[in-house]
Amino acid sequence: MPPEKSIRILIAEDQPLIRRAFASMLALEPDFEIVAQAADGVEAVQAARRFLPDVVLLDIQMPRLNGIAATRQILRDCPDAQVVILTTYDTDDLIFDSICAGAQAYLLKDAEESEILDTIRAVSCGQSRLAPNVARKLLDEFRRVRRAPRLGETGALEEPLTDRESDILQLIVAGKGNRDIAAELRLAEGTVKNYVSRILEKLNARSRTELAVKALNRRMD
Repeated sequence: MPPEKSIRILIAEDQPLIRRAFASMLALEPDFEIVAQAADGVEAVQAARRFLPDVVLLDIQMPRLNGIAATRQILRDCPDAQVVILTTYDTDDLIFDSICAGAQAYLLKDAEESEILDTIRAVSCGQSRLAPNVARKLLDEFRRVRRAPRLGETGALEEPLTDRESDILQLIVAGKGNRDIAAELRLAEGTVKNYVSRILEKLNARSRTELAVKALNRRMD
């Protein structure tokens, strides 16, 4: 008996062979319907607006618009969609930025077929899924930041952030890169990089990921 409602899927991948392979694999599932395919981030955003998929399978490194920026635009235009990042990259910044942008799952392309299928079904029901090594990275980072001395606890004078630095920090927490921040605040990209360096120094953070985790951590206190 066919499923009552198929999971409508959009696949965004710039490598044609990989894109077709994913489409062929998913098309074999009776509860999946491939509604569109996209070769870059811009096409993915346009296809999401047109077809309103339940799940968007997104690569990160794509021409014209990367997967993180595409995630933000897709979820802004199609808030009911669920984004699954499927990539070869597991660097801390990309993982954190993807999650901050709204991705419900982050998997690596060497994941087992069953893991990919289960993840698509899970996110279509509102669940989140992370590859085991990705989840470990996030937990390790969170624990490390929680154990670190809080700003002001050592008795040292804390230099406050300026209004502009606070604005940039909020955009970093939202998962935006330097280019996006520069465009939003109408600043040169080099100026944004200088601001980010000063914010890292003031908050005693070693990376954008740690910076965002610290900012979020301070909000929860």
